[in-house]
Order: sequence, then C-alpha cells, then structure tokens
Amino acid sequence: MGGAPHYCSLDGKTAVITGGGSGIGRAIAMEFAAAGAQVVILEQDEFKAQKTIADISANGWLPARLIAGDVSNTISMSTAWGEIDSLDILVNNAGIAHVGNVEVTTPEDLDHLYNINVKGVYHCMYFAIPKLRDQGSGVILNIASIASKIGIEDRFAYSMTKGAVLSMTLSVARDYVTRGIRCNCICPARVHTPFVDGFIQKNYPGKEEETLRRLGAFQPIGRMGEASEIAKLARFLCSEDAAFITGSAYDIDGGVTLLR
Repeated sequence: MGGAPHYCSLDGKTAVITGGGSGIGRAIAMEFAAAGAQVVILEQDEFKAQKTIADISANGWLPARLIAGDVSNTISMSTAWGEIDSLDILVNNAGIAHVGNVEVTTPEDLDHLYNINVKGVYHCMYFAIPKLRDQGSGVILNIASIASKIGIEDRFAYSMTKGAVLSMTLSVARDYVTRGIRCNCICPARVHTPFVDGFIQKNYPGKEEETLRRLGAFQPIGRMGEASEIAKLARFLCSEDAAFITGSAYDIDGGVTLLR
C-alpha cells in the first residue's frame, strides 16, 4: 500500500530550466531532480551544464538532459524547443547582471541586457506556452528580482529588465489562468553565488571579505541569500502544493522590501 506523496513532489514532471549550469539555476536543477522531476537544462555553457547533469546522476536521481542554446537568439531557441516533446514546468532563470546608472549605461549595454534578460524570457514562454496550452496544464516560474519593485543604486539597466520580467509574469498569468497554466515569479535580493565571488575578486581585489560583508549587510537579516533557499521556494511554486497560486511575485530578500 503506497504512502502519501511527499511534500512538494515533482514526480512525473518534466522541468526545463534555463541557465541550469551554475548559481541559482544549478540549485533549482538539483532541487527539482531531488523532488523527482525529469530535468532538462537549457544552457549555452555546455561544460557547466554537464557538471550539473553529472551531479544529478551521482545522486541517483532521474538522469538529466542538456539542450544547448542561446536564449537571446530566436533561431537557437526555435531549434532547442523543437527538441522538447514533454513539458510540465518552465523555469526562466538565465540572466545577467549589470552595474551602472543611466549615464554610464551604453546603448550596447542596454541591448545586451534586454536580449538576455527580457527577450530570453519571452523566447522560452513563446515556444513553451503552446505545448502547455495544448495539454491544458503547466507551470511557468520566472526569476525576477527585488530590483523589479524598488529602486536600487546603480542598477538602471538590470532593474529595467527585471521589471519587464515581473510584468510579463502578470500578463501570462492573466492570459492563461483559464487554460490550466500558472505563472509566478520569484524576486530575490542578493544571493551568494560563484558569479558574486568572481565579480568581487575582479573588481575588489584584496577587499573580498569586506565587500562580502557589505553586500550581506544590504539585507536587514544580515547576510546574502543562498541559491538553495531560492531553489526550495521554486520547488514549492512549481509543485501541486501551490496549485492555487498564480500571478504572484514572491519576495525572498532577507527583509529588504520590509523596510522600504
């Protein structure tokens, strides 16, 4: 006699995760695999993706799959999504950061941020939604940022793109609420990832520990978030335990928006 399904189970679900080779995307891929999902990593950096896939396999979870592609390129995404037959969950995680106010943000900077952070999310939803619509069910989770809700110093272009992610989330949730498709987004504050460590080493040599403390202090709770914490929230929102949730933007920010 079988027991009750475990909390936030993703058994039997196929989840496509963009940027699943590192950082938050990798943590989500690992968390979803642990929850029983068949993970498909849509990633431009094949080396990093293969490392995540190997770690999933080493844990004895369902084998993960890599589909190489550039989320900013329409042709690349058309080809990639043509390889995806089964789909229950899409996590739009792939994205890049940028530091600077409007005066130091060049047109090239703006285009680069837009192409990956906005157009990349659009591409994946554009190709995924017909699959979800035809089967009458599915979940889309977009990774936005608290920068989509509040003004953060020197994040002009980045905030613009994450504001677009939030708006797209609300639009898709509204347009497909009667078609069995849920769409939500997560809005993290600063999260400690290898990208952050690399950025600090490059831009603040010799001041790594001081900079980490300063970045952590931005969150009233006193530290940066961990990728695994974002992944646990993602797992909940993509599971049937969150079946009544759509069109929501979840702050996971150590109290940043609490004090605004």
